[in-house]
Amino acid sequence: MTRRLLLLGASGNIGTQALDLLENDSSYELIGVSVGSNLAFLERFLSTWRHSRITHAYLRGSGEELRRFQERFPGVSFYNGDDGLGRLVEECPADFVLNALVGFAGFFPSYVASRLGKMLLLANKESLVVGGALIGQQLALHRKKIIPIDSEHVALAKCLEAAAGRKIEKFIITCSGGPFYGKNPTELSKVTPEDALAHPTWKMGRKITIDSATLFNKGFELVEAGYLFGIDPSSIEVRVDRRSRVHSALLLEDGTYLADVGPSDMHGPISHALALGRGHEGVIETDDLESIPGSDFEPFDPAKSKAIDLVLRAYRLGGTALASLNAANEEAVHLFLEKRIPFLSIYEAASLALTFPIVKEGDLGWGPEALLAADRFARQEIRKRYL
Repeated sequence: MTRRLLLLGASGNIGTQALDLLENDSSYELIGVSVGSNLAFLERFLSTWRHSRITHAYLRGSGEELRRFQERFPGVSFYNGDDGLGRLVEECPADFVLNALVGFAGFFPSYVASRLGKMLLLANKESLVVGGALIGQQLALHRKKIIPIDSEHVALAKCLEAAAGRKIEKFIITCSGGPFYGKNPTELSKVTPEDALAHPTWKMGRKITIDSATLFNKGFELVEAGYLFGIDPSSIEVRVDRRSRVHSALLLEDGTYLADVGPSDMHGPISHALALGRGHEGVIETDDLESIPGSDFEPFDPAKSKAIDLVLRAYRLGGTALASLNAANEEAVHLFLEKRIPFLSIYEAASLALTFPIVKEGDLGWGPEALLAADRFARQEIRKRYL
């Protein structure tokens, strides 16, 4: 049976790679897309995509631009505006939603998809970082699970399948360390956006590349793994593989490791997600992670990772704390890329977010609206602080 798919973030890094795979995958019928403000991409895509009948699309544009698209493509229902993504997820008759949006913008569409019982293929880690508890509640009601797309979480899922019920001692997530691993604060105070965007092993979007340079991305991945696999994020070990050959690993109770090994390319993880998480190709068993050919492990000192510490502190605070931290980080990254603040101010902004008011789970008003309000408040405060 063909699976009807809605692709959110079709014009981004993950979205375009997903389209590469969908072009030759007859098991899916792509019926809906969102592209943000990349209207040239949307026009070209709707004019040339031959493999599925697109019936629903979101664009971030003016009313005049929306009318132009409606006139040119009368068979497509178009959405825009602040509530457009949520309405797109609600009204597009897709059974599967691949969320490749960047940042907090991906949370509400993920929440709506989970509330409606749609299968969620997730590349937007912020959905779980800020709203994992809420999304988890909705998934439990529908007896659904999330299929991860992040390479580290795909790797863990593959290793769990390869473990075949053997007892697990520890979850291990790897990182390259980014372009600044090992640099001291004096050196970091001088780095430019161009320096930070020069990731040593991965080609990614600008936001996630900066998050990789600060290691906030790694902290967010720990929280995401916690929700995906039902474990305490602080119990996950981080190891540095400078060449990004080992994506993640499990240490089994008998002392052996299961490790997912492969190139720094997202086509593999996306393909695994489109196969609904089946298979564990690329997983090897070894007594020593550092002996894996092509890997380049270095010691990781948690005490030197301010970003991971801040993320785990926000996680322990609970409620809207992670929503505030994520918003502060997003705004600070944007300001850094505009060369309005120095690199180290990203950490300062995230630290400030931990002082903002928190609505806890179970408090009056707790829910998606509380997360949206915390996000707005944090952005306003960070912009007031630095502009």
